[in-house]
Amino acid sequence: MTVLVTGGAGYIGAHMLLAIAEAGEPSVSLDDLSTGARWLSPDPKRLIVADVGDREVVIRLMRDFGVNEVIHFAGSTLVPESVQKPLHYYWNNTAKTIALLEACAACDIERFIFSSTAAVYGMPDQSPVNESAPIHSISPYGASMAMSERVLEDAAKAHGFSYMVLRYFNVAGADPKGRAGQIGKPTHLIKVAAQIAVGARREKLQIYGADYPTPDGTAIRDYVHVSDLADAHLAALARLRRGAGPEILNVGYGRGYSVSEVIDAFERVTGRPLPHEIGPRRSGDPPQLIADTAAIRTELDWRPRYDDIDFIVRSAIEWEKRLAAKSGGPAA
Repeated sequence: MTVLVTGGAGYIGAHMLLAIAEAGEPSVSLDDLSTGARWLSPDPKRLIVADVGDREVVIRLMRDFGVNEVIHFAGSTLVPESVQKPLHYYWNNTAKTIALLEACAACDIERFIFSSTAAVYGMPDQSPVNESAPIHSISPYGASMAMSERVLEDAAKAHGFSYMVLRYFNVAGADPKGRAGQIGKPTHLIKVAAQIAVGARREKLQIYGADYPTPDGTAIRDYVHVSDLADAHLAALARLRRGAGPEILNVGYGRGYSVSEVIDAFERVTGRPLPHEIGPRRSGDPPQLIADTAAIRTELDWRPRYDDIDFIVRSAIEWEKRLAAKSGGPAA
């Protein structure tokens, strides 16, 4: 059995490939390198540079490598960008997922794991949010992923393969051994803060709103370490192999940290202040977004290893130091 990982030269895909290799299983990856990098893939020789929406290429890849399981990460993931470029998101996330599923049907794929997002919930009425919460996406990104979930459900029924959808919350951190981490344009809090902490960015960290109805006024999020996320996908794959039916599961730790608490973690880890300033709220940001993790802890044999905000921050900082050394830039 060979596992195809789409987006294998990207942030989460690279960690997934590391986890599969450590489990002693064969894999092959696909990436168009639009946001990923060849050097980030753990085994560049088994990286096929192609578009996940190219059905004929994907079919040939699946047959050549004997693929019968797919973990699908490839796509666009930036909420603000999706508002500016909605058609790109529907094309890249939904239409290309349809093309991938057509290739899966043609090759009689047995199992499929779709990496979805908590953005499908939009502004949930309650937190922690569980999987039965209404789908109410407020961005094209969330809507495109929700559409893909529905397409996957219908395709699996029609073509007889099993699947799982993992909706994850705020992914952060980097491989503890320094082999992979987040690259590209920084948009997420911990990535941006880590760059500032090592001197790769000189400006202050922007806090978007300090008047939320939370204990310290800043927004609260459920941060999950990227290696734990990869382990959750392995656990999901194992459950599918045991004959489990379709499931949708949140991936998070079930507790949140505010922006101010994340800044505190950076200051503890580095031993110095993290420059920051408070600005206005961003439209559409909920006060808090925390996963209800009862289902994943019950259904999957998944036990997070890195549920510690200081560890997450430390791994992100160490990765930024490696990137700075690789590029010859500054590193504090």
